[in-house]
Formats: sequence, structure tokens, C-alpha cells
Amino acid sequence: MLSPVDRRPLGATGIEVGEIGLLAVKPNPETARALEAETREKLFRDADEAVYSRRNSAVEQERAIKENELNTEIAIENKKRQIRETQMEAERAVQEKKHLVEKEALEAGITMEDRRQALVGLAAENAKAEADARAYGVSSTMKALAVADARILQALATTGMKPEQLIAFAFQELAGKAEKIGQLNISPDLLRELMDRPGRTK
Repeated sequence: MLSPVDRRPLGATGIEVGEIGLLAVKPNPETARALEAETREKLFRDADEAVYSRRNSAVEQERAIKENELNTEIAIENKKRQIRETQMEAERAVQEKKHLVEKEALEAGITMEDRRQALVGLAAENAKAEADARAYGVSSTMKALAVADARILQALATTGMKPEQLIAFAFQELAGKAEKIGQLNISPDLLRELMDRPGRTK
């Protein structure tokens, strides 16, 4: 600091100012503390904002991760539900096809049984008609035979007989009248002829 004596113009002292170099600007202690406090508060605020930003970013990332996990679980459950629904649809289609096949088989069985019953009924009717026809034929024959002469019937019975059958019939007639026959002579030639006929069982 210059004394009052030296407060004269520099030109009067013979000193000339060439350059001025400013080495430092120092505030007084109170101003310095005030400036330091403001700067310190700004630094603290910046640090707090950085911490908040980091925490907020971490929370956002965590939320995004949780949301992605939840979306993945939802997608998995939807896929499982779709698979179950597809399986249920397939099982329902199989059951419907099975029921349709069983229904068709049952209807075919019923139709076959109806045809079988109709066939049995028709066969029974045919058998009854045939039996009625045979019974009518037998009845007509019996009625005709009831009024016919016995000798005519015998003559008809012998029609077409072989000689050995006629001889056997004659012997049967003789045997039927044995009480009326006193003596019966059969020639050796007749016996030999009967014994020598082809087809006789020896």
C-alpha cells in the first residue's frame, strides 16, 4: 500500500507503467465463506441429483425387468391355455367321431336285426305254407284212399315192382292166409332162382 507521500502520479515520480499482471483476486473471508457455501451446496445438489438419477434408472430397469418377466409368464400361461384348449378340442373331436361310429354300428345292427326278423318271419310263413300244402296233399290222398277198393290199392302198390319184390309180396299174402292154406309146395326151381338172383345178400 502506498503512503500519502507516494500518492503522486506515476509520471511525476518518473515511473512508467509498462504491463500490469494480476496474480490473484481474493475476497474477504466472509465473502469467501459465502461463495464456498454456495458452490458447496451446488455440488451437493448435483451429487444428490446424480444419486437420484442413478436410483431412478435402477428402479426403471428393475421395473422393466419385472414387467418383462411378468409378460413372459403371461405369454407362457397363454400358450399353455392354448395347448390345453387344442388338446380338449382334439379329444372332443375324437369322442364325437367315436360316438358317431358307435351310433352307425348300432343303427346297422338294428337294421340287420330287423332284416333278420323279417327273414325269419318270411321263412316261417313259407314253412307254414309248405306244411299246409303237404297237409292238404296228404289229406286229399287219404280221402281218396278211404273210398278206394283195397284190391285196387294193392294192384297200384305192386305196379313197377321188381320180380323178387312181387314174389316177396306174394309170400306175404300167403302168410296172411296161412290158416286157410292146408299145404304149400314150392318147387326147387323157384327156390334156386330166388337164391341165384343178383343183388341178394348172402
